[in-house]
Amino acid sequence: MADVFEVLGADHAGVKAMLSALEDSPGQAAGADERVLAARRAVAEQLIIASSRHEAAEEQYFWPAVRDALGNGNELADTAIAQETAAKELLARIGKAGVADAGLDELIAEFIPAGRAHIDFEETRVWPALREALSPGRARELGEKIEDAEEHGPTRPHPHTPPSPGLLKTAGPAVAAVDRLRDLVTGRTRS
Repeated sequence: MADVFEVLGADHAGVKAMLSALEDSPGQAAGADERVLAARRAVAEQLIIASSRHEAAEEQYFWPAVRDALGNGNELADTAIAQETAAKELLARIGKAGVADAGLDELIAEFIPAGRAHIDFEETRVWPALREALSPGRARELGEKIEDAEEHGPTRPHPHTPPSPGLLKTAGPAVAAVDRLRDLVTGRTRS
C-alpha cells in the first residue's frame, strides 16, 4: 500500500509531465495547426481533471493532517490552499477557453510556473517535516484516504467552494457526481 508521499508524488509527476507537454508544444500564437491545438487542449483537460481531483483530496485529508502534525502547519496549509485556490481559478478559465481561443496560450503560460511553484512548495517545504511527524502507518492511512478521495472527487475546478474538509467530505460527492454527468454529456474523459 502506498503512503501519502508516494500517492502525492505520483500525482505531481503526472502534473509535471503535462506541464512539460504544454510548455513544449506550440500554441495558436506559434501557428500550430488544428490537430496540434486539439492535442494541446486534450492535455489541458487532463490537467484540469487531475488537478481538480488532487486538490480536493488534499483539502479533505492532507492539509488537515499538516495542520495537526506540524507546529507551523496552519501557516503551511494556508499558503498552499491560497496557491491552490488561485490555480483553480486559472484552471476554470482554461476550461472555458476554446481550442482556438487566443487567450488559452496566455492562461497556460501563466499556469505552468504557478503549478511548478506549488509542487515545489509542497515537496520542499511541507513534505520533509511531515515525513518526520507521521508514523509509517499514519502515512499509509493518509495515502489510502487521498487515493479514495481522488477516485470519487470532482473533475472540474470549483474555485469558489471553501476549502473546508467537512464541507468537501459531505458536499463533495454530489459535486463530483454532477461533474461526471457533465463530462458524460459533453464527451469529456476522466482518465
